[in-house]
Amino acid sequence: MDVPDLAAGGIIACHDCDHLHRYEPIPAGARADCRYCGALLYRHVPESLNQAIALYLSALVLFFIANCFPFLSLKLSGRIVENLLLSGGWALYQYGMGEVGALIFFTSIAFPFLVIAGMLYLLIPIRFGLVPPGVGMVYRLVHAVSPWSLVGVFMLGVLIAIVKLQDLATVITGTSLYAVGALMLAYAAARASFEPRTFWEAVPLRRQPALDSAKTGFVACHVCGLLSAAAPAAQGRRCARCQAPLHERKPDSVERTWALLFSATILMVPANVYPVLTVIRFGQGEPNTILGGILHLIESGNWGLALIVFFASIVVPILKIIVLGYLLWSIHNGMTWRPRDRTVLFRITESVGSWSMVDVFLVGLLSALVSLDALSTIRPGIGASFFAAVVVLTMFAAQSFDPRLIWDNARGRGASC
Repeated sequence: MDVPDLAAGGIIACHDCDHLHRYEPIPAGARADCRYCGALLYRHVPESLNQAIALYLSALVLFFIANCFPFLSLKLSGRIVENLLLSGGWALYQYGMGEVGALIFFTSIAFPFLVIAGMLYLLIPIRFGLVPPGVGMVYRLVHAVSPWSLVGVFMLGVLIAIVKLQDLATVITGTSLYAVGALMLAYAAARASFEPRTFWEAVPLRRQPALDSAKTGFVACHVCGLLSAAAPAAQGRRCARCQAPLHERKPDSVERTWALLFSATILMVPANVYPVLTVIRFGQGEPNTILGGILHLIESGNWGLALIVFFASIVVPILKIIVLGYLLWSIHNGMTWRPRDRTVLFRITESVGSWSMVDVFLVGLLSALVSLDALSTIRPGIGASFFAAVVVLTMFAAQSFDPRLIWDNARGRGASC
């Protein structure tokens, strides 16, 4: 039979458990969830393309404002240090920590811009009935960098930096700061208003691969969701719609995830032992570890921010390693117990993992702002590099883990990764 796409009457494979569902129309504003694992299958967003275009255009304008005007300034004893949005990453590069500076630059500036520009490149031509060249390649790029576009996490780091600097000097907010706040809201709203089903309905397939469930079954593209034949030859094939590689399960999922988790566990030790920054006032100061910074917030009476930093910088990375390790162990041992709950546990772990970046952003912001020579200076420490590596490794580990393996055991397939 022909490919049942995401149009009415089509078939959809859940990206978390691989169960098949038939597409049914739903009311405006409603969402359809998988009956097995509870994952989102699709939504009905009225005027999805128009809303997404308007919001992404707003985000693009705000992005340029955020990068062209002053961000934060620090005033102490008549001296003013002014910086731009780019200054945090650049300051770490000047201190010899270019790898952390690059991470801040990409996650707070480059990747958000790629998502915004890429989505506008895709949506505007589609809105006028045209298919942009390289639609599959651009969609795959946006899909790959979206989890690394951390505008919201960056704003949390900014708020914590402002509070920490209140007892040091006068903080002056710039136009760019308000633009970043508005950008965060517009960016989140744009992503929420985009409905992939509506978009892909307007993109014709180059070829229509045949499906025969009795002989081959289905394999779903993990980028755009298109179903294709799951024949042995499918392992070397690409999706007919977005050209992403097709595979029944993520290749070497268990081995890759274990390797990334072991690496992150090892790096957790120096990340918490070595200082992440040193505050020098009038020529004197002492290094601060992650825990030391949390204690400083508590001593200043900022219990709320201390809890946020403690949760994001200590609890989340440790729990992420423990949870992913447990899920891998359960797959290895063929566990069939409560697959839905284990899948939900993975989704929660994956969604909160990026918030650990708040401490990395905080180090960059403080290093750029507090540079007043003998009066006051904040220098980044080697612990920030180790901690940034832990965050990146755990995020990669979550992306390499395939939750469908949980359901393979429950269904008795025993499919390998």
